[in-house]
Amino acid sequence: MDELLERPAVRLSPRAEARAIRHGFPWVYADELVLDRRTRALPAGALAVLEDAERRPMGLVTVNPASRIVARVLDRDPAATIDSAWMAARLAQAGALRARLYPTPHYRLVHAEADGLPGVVIDRFGDTAVIQPNAAWAEVRIDALAAALADVTGVTTIVKNGTGRARGPEGLAEETVVLRGRVDGPVPVPMNGATYMADLLGGQKTGLFYDQRPNHAFAAGLARGARVLDVFSHVGGFALACLAGGADSALAVDASDPALALAAQGAGATGVADRLTTRRGDAFDVLAALGADGAVFDVVICDPPAFAPTRAALDAGLRAYERIARMAAGLVAPGGYLALCSCSHAADLAQFRAACTRGIGKAGRSAQLIHTGFAGPDHPQHPQLAESGYLKSLFWRLVA
Repeated sequence: MDELLERPAVRLSPRAEARAIRHGFPWVYADELVLDRRTRALPAGALAVLEDAERRPMGLVTVNPASRIVARVLDRDPAATIDSAWMAARLAQAGALRARLYPTPHYRLVHAEADGLPGVVIDRFGDTAVIQPNAAWAEVRIDALAAALADVTGVTTIVKNGTGRARGPEGLAEETVVLRGRVDGPVPVPMNGATYMADLLGGQKTGLFYDQRPNHAFAAGLARGARVLDVFSHVGGFALACLAGGADSALAVDASDPALALAAQGAGATGVADRLTTRRGDAFDVLAALGADGAVFDVVICDPPAFAPTRAALDAGLRAYERIARMAAGLVAPGGYLALCSCSHAADLAQFRAACTRGIGKAGRSAQLIHTGFAGPDHPQHPQLAESGYLKSLFWRLVA
């Protein structure tokens, strides 16, 4: 029997906007699909042919009846075969972009829907890669995905990082496991003239945040001869880039002792250990203490976790961004620079910028907005999916 006829069909409800799907929107929400008994019985990660309300095929989707995103478009061809060859073609296409962008294989290789692999994130660290299968279809096909990844890239170690907020709505358990090879310790990663140490098994996300690479570089250009404060530094993100760019000193602040230990290791590997100081503590508490001590820095960077991960958290998140801006602005020397970052996709650029502007004003400072940065090109945006353009980095010069 023809493969297309063997596959179940799922149908958009009459009130759903089929045009958006035809024009490339990759998701179907639960209230847009006819969720009859047959559809609800499909196992998470099953393949199905998506039909419009008139039963015309629109493409091949993966279905998870338990998720708010009940269907994700995998291929425009309803008869496509989702096997290692299909995965390898998507991986090769993603790899071609990164190979043109970067001189060494240290980058985000796959950025989910934007690279045609819905819900899948893959970061590459030389001969090691970390996969985050945040959608059920990838979880149930993880072995085939790992095999395709090894064939296309030649990596010898592959880690599955099954942690994070995205897996809960898909009904996926949290686990981190080495699928191939072995991980003996932190992996050194060259970036912007510095060497970062990435903990691929116990660190945040995949172990390193590649998305800030161009913003690290912009900050480093401001930091020559400067005193730098890097708040929410993780493994030394902005601090190490600034030190590699010629900063006189950097103070890295984070709540995690292990992250700060990796920052110190990275400083040693970069040859700037004598210019890096670390301080463990809650960011708001440390900012308050530095302000009480009269501390002043030439460059201050705050790169917090998502304060507004959902629309329900938006108001509280914007207040937190405003508070961070107010506290940080008070530590910047006249004529110095303040960088404020947000990875909250629920807070758009205008809302984030307004919150930062209010905070700087409440600190009694006058500012010029000199640069707006986004994620690097190894984190491409899906043009119809606002969530893929989550990162905003605002750079201000405080003139008074």
